[in-house]
Amino acid sequence: MRKLVYSTSLSLDGYIEAATGDPSWVIPDEELHRHFNDVEREIDTLLYGRRMYELMVGYWPTADQDPSAPSFIAEYARLWKPVLKVVFSSTLDSVQWNSRLVRGDPVAEVARLKAQPGSTMGVGGLVLASTLASAGLIDEYRFYYVPILLGSGKPAFSEIQRRVPLMPVETRTFSSGTVLLRCVPATP
Repeated sequence: MRKLVYSTSLSLDGYIEAATGDPSWVIPDEELHRHFNDVEREIDTLLYGRRMYELMVGYWPTADQDPSAPSFIAEYARLWKPVLKVVFSSTLDSVQWNSRLVRGDPVAEVARLKAQPGSTMGVGGLVLASTLASAGLIDEYRFYYVPILLGSGKPAFSEIQRRVPLMPVETRTFSSGTVLLRCVPATP
């Protein structure tokens, strides 16, 4: 069975997005971005909600064509483009960039995808991740805690429907101060 990994950056007070929408607090430095590039190499399918999909396709399809882009940004774009993207949305009419649109039940579709042969799948998007976490479909969580207190914003897992007990399996501190906390579902 394929592994499903959820990765997110969040503030120390648990927000994934500032109330003002300002993303500058979460932009990774070169070391962290190269780590994300290494993580991307493990993934052969990305699962996105509509908003995360629109955010990603708003930048990454052409990021490697910008001559002023740092090499690690161009590298991520080259890694991201060929990966299959499964987009869960009831409002989009179409998707691009090696993407497939799914309008049905994400729990059933992800369970089906996990049973197929392949490598690791990644999930992006608060609502989708909360739905899959509530259904017990996420095999690993990678929380990247950025050393900042936002005070308000969009809380991580604000849409979760049930408790999901987790067990830490790794911590790592990057030179920026960002701390990775890797967790897996705890066995009841």
